[in-house]
Amino acid sequence: MMPQGAEGDLPEVIVAQPEELAACCTHLASCPQFGFDTEFVGEQTYHPRLCLIQVATPEKLYLIDPVTVGPLDGFWHVVVNPAHLVIVHAGREEVRLCHLSTGRTPGNLFDLQIAAGLVGLGYPLSHGALVGQLLGVQLVKGETLTEWRSRPLTQQQIRYAFDDVRYLLPLWRRLAERLELRNRAEWAREEFARLAEHAVPQEPATDKWRKLRGVGTLDRRRLAVVRELYRWRNETAAQSNRPARAIVRDDLLIEIARRGPSQARDLHVIRGLPHRHLAAIVEVINRAQALPLEQCPALAQREQDPPQTALITNVLTAVLGDLCTKNQLAANLVATSHDVRLLVRSRQQGDPLLAGSLLCQGWRSRHLLPEVLAVLEGRRTVRISDITAEAPLIVEE
Repeated sequence: MMPQGAEGDLPEVIVAQPEELAACCTHLASCPQFGFDTEFVGEQTYHPRLCLIQVATPEKLYLIDPVTVGPLDGFWHVVVNPAHLVIVHAGREEVRLCHLSTGRTPGNLFDLQIAAGLVGLGYPLSHGALVGQLLGVQLVKGETLTEWRSRPLTQQQIRYAFDDVRYLLPLWRRLAERLELRNRAEWAREEFARLAEHAVPQEPATDKWRKLRGVGTLDRRRLAVVRELYRWRNETAAQSNRPARAIVRDDLLIEIARRGPSQARDLHVIRGLPHRHLAAIVEVINRAQALPLEQCPALAQREQDPPQTALITNVLTAVLGDLCTKNQLAANLVATSHDVRLLVRSRQQGDPLLAGSLLCQGWRSRHLLPEVLAVLEGRRTVRISDITAEAPLIVEE
């Protein structure tokens, strides 16, 4: 059971008709801040199917049913308006759904999970764990894998959905206060902007196809085939709103490129390849094979680090983790070991610092990078002080 009080017993409103949605949006338009969450199903479609929107304002809690309320333009219009602070928890999917519906991202975003990491509460913390840590409330999470497309919703689903947003505003108030006390509000704004940028689906022209297993065994012409097939698959999946893997599996893209078929019947021997797409696949292959060699993708350069790179990276990662603990920051929000490795490589090769490393960007570059570079460049030394301490290292001149 949830403890009752000002934060736990707000009026709960189910929005199922267009006129109810209009009233909800009118109320939201008057709120300087509100929180929202979504329930969606994405396993069987290219774009996730939105099944429910949960909203929290200082006065009310709403469940908006996209199945019956009609177009959601009014709701998304309020979300993208920068006059309203929009509070989410781990809001990548909420940002993606907003962009899918409007072509824009929320105009003024606050992500609780990121804020928690910036004040040393851990990252990534689940919603339930964060509510427990900051508010002392134990949430019951029993509907995570529920079928949100079914109607009518059960009482258990409705309770779960309301609970998912019930504490968004109380959490925001406490985290915003901690950010201000630590002078990290600007850090948070940088991170929220980065979340919005990276949550938006990437354009098909990006090189995600290079991550396919087996691509490293192919020559440049076959890489061109994989690239063009990957783009075609994404476009076909988006047009038909089906998962990309349902059009052609990843491993079959590599197998097709390896075989280099010239006509549809050459593809019949590949097990698991849907025959309805054979003509389109051959057309894509022929187009890729007709490219001049200089327009084919270059072979990926294998990273050959000297043995000491890994050792230095491990040392600096430990130093950075110790620094984060002392400054109440979640280390795995600050940077990955790959970010540290990029920094080490740049110094070993005498290159400028790589912007691809998070440590060289924004607040990290201003407040943490100088400390890490001081150790990397030998201007400071590291020793172990108290092996029982949470932050056992001492960095000194």
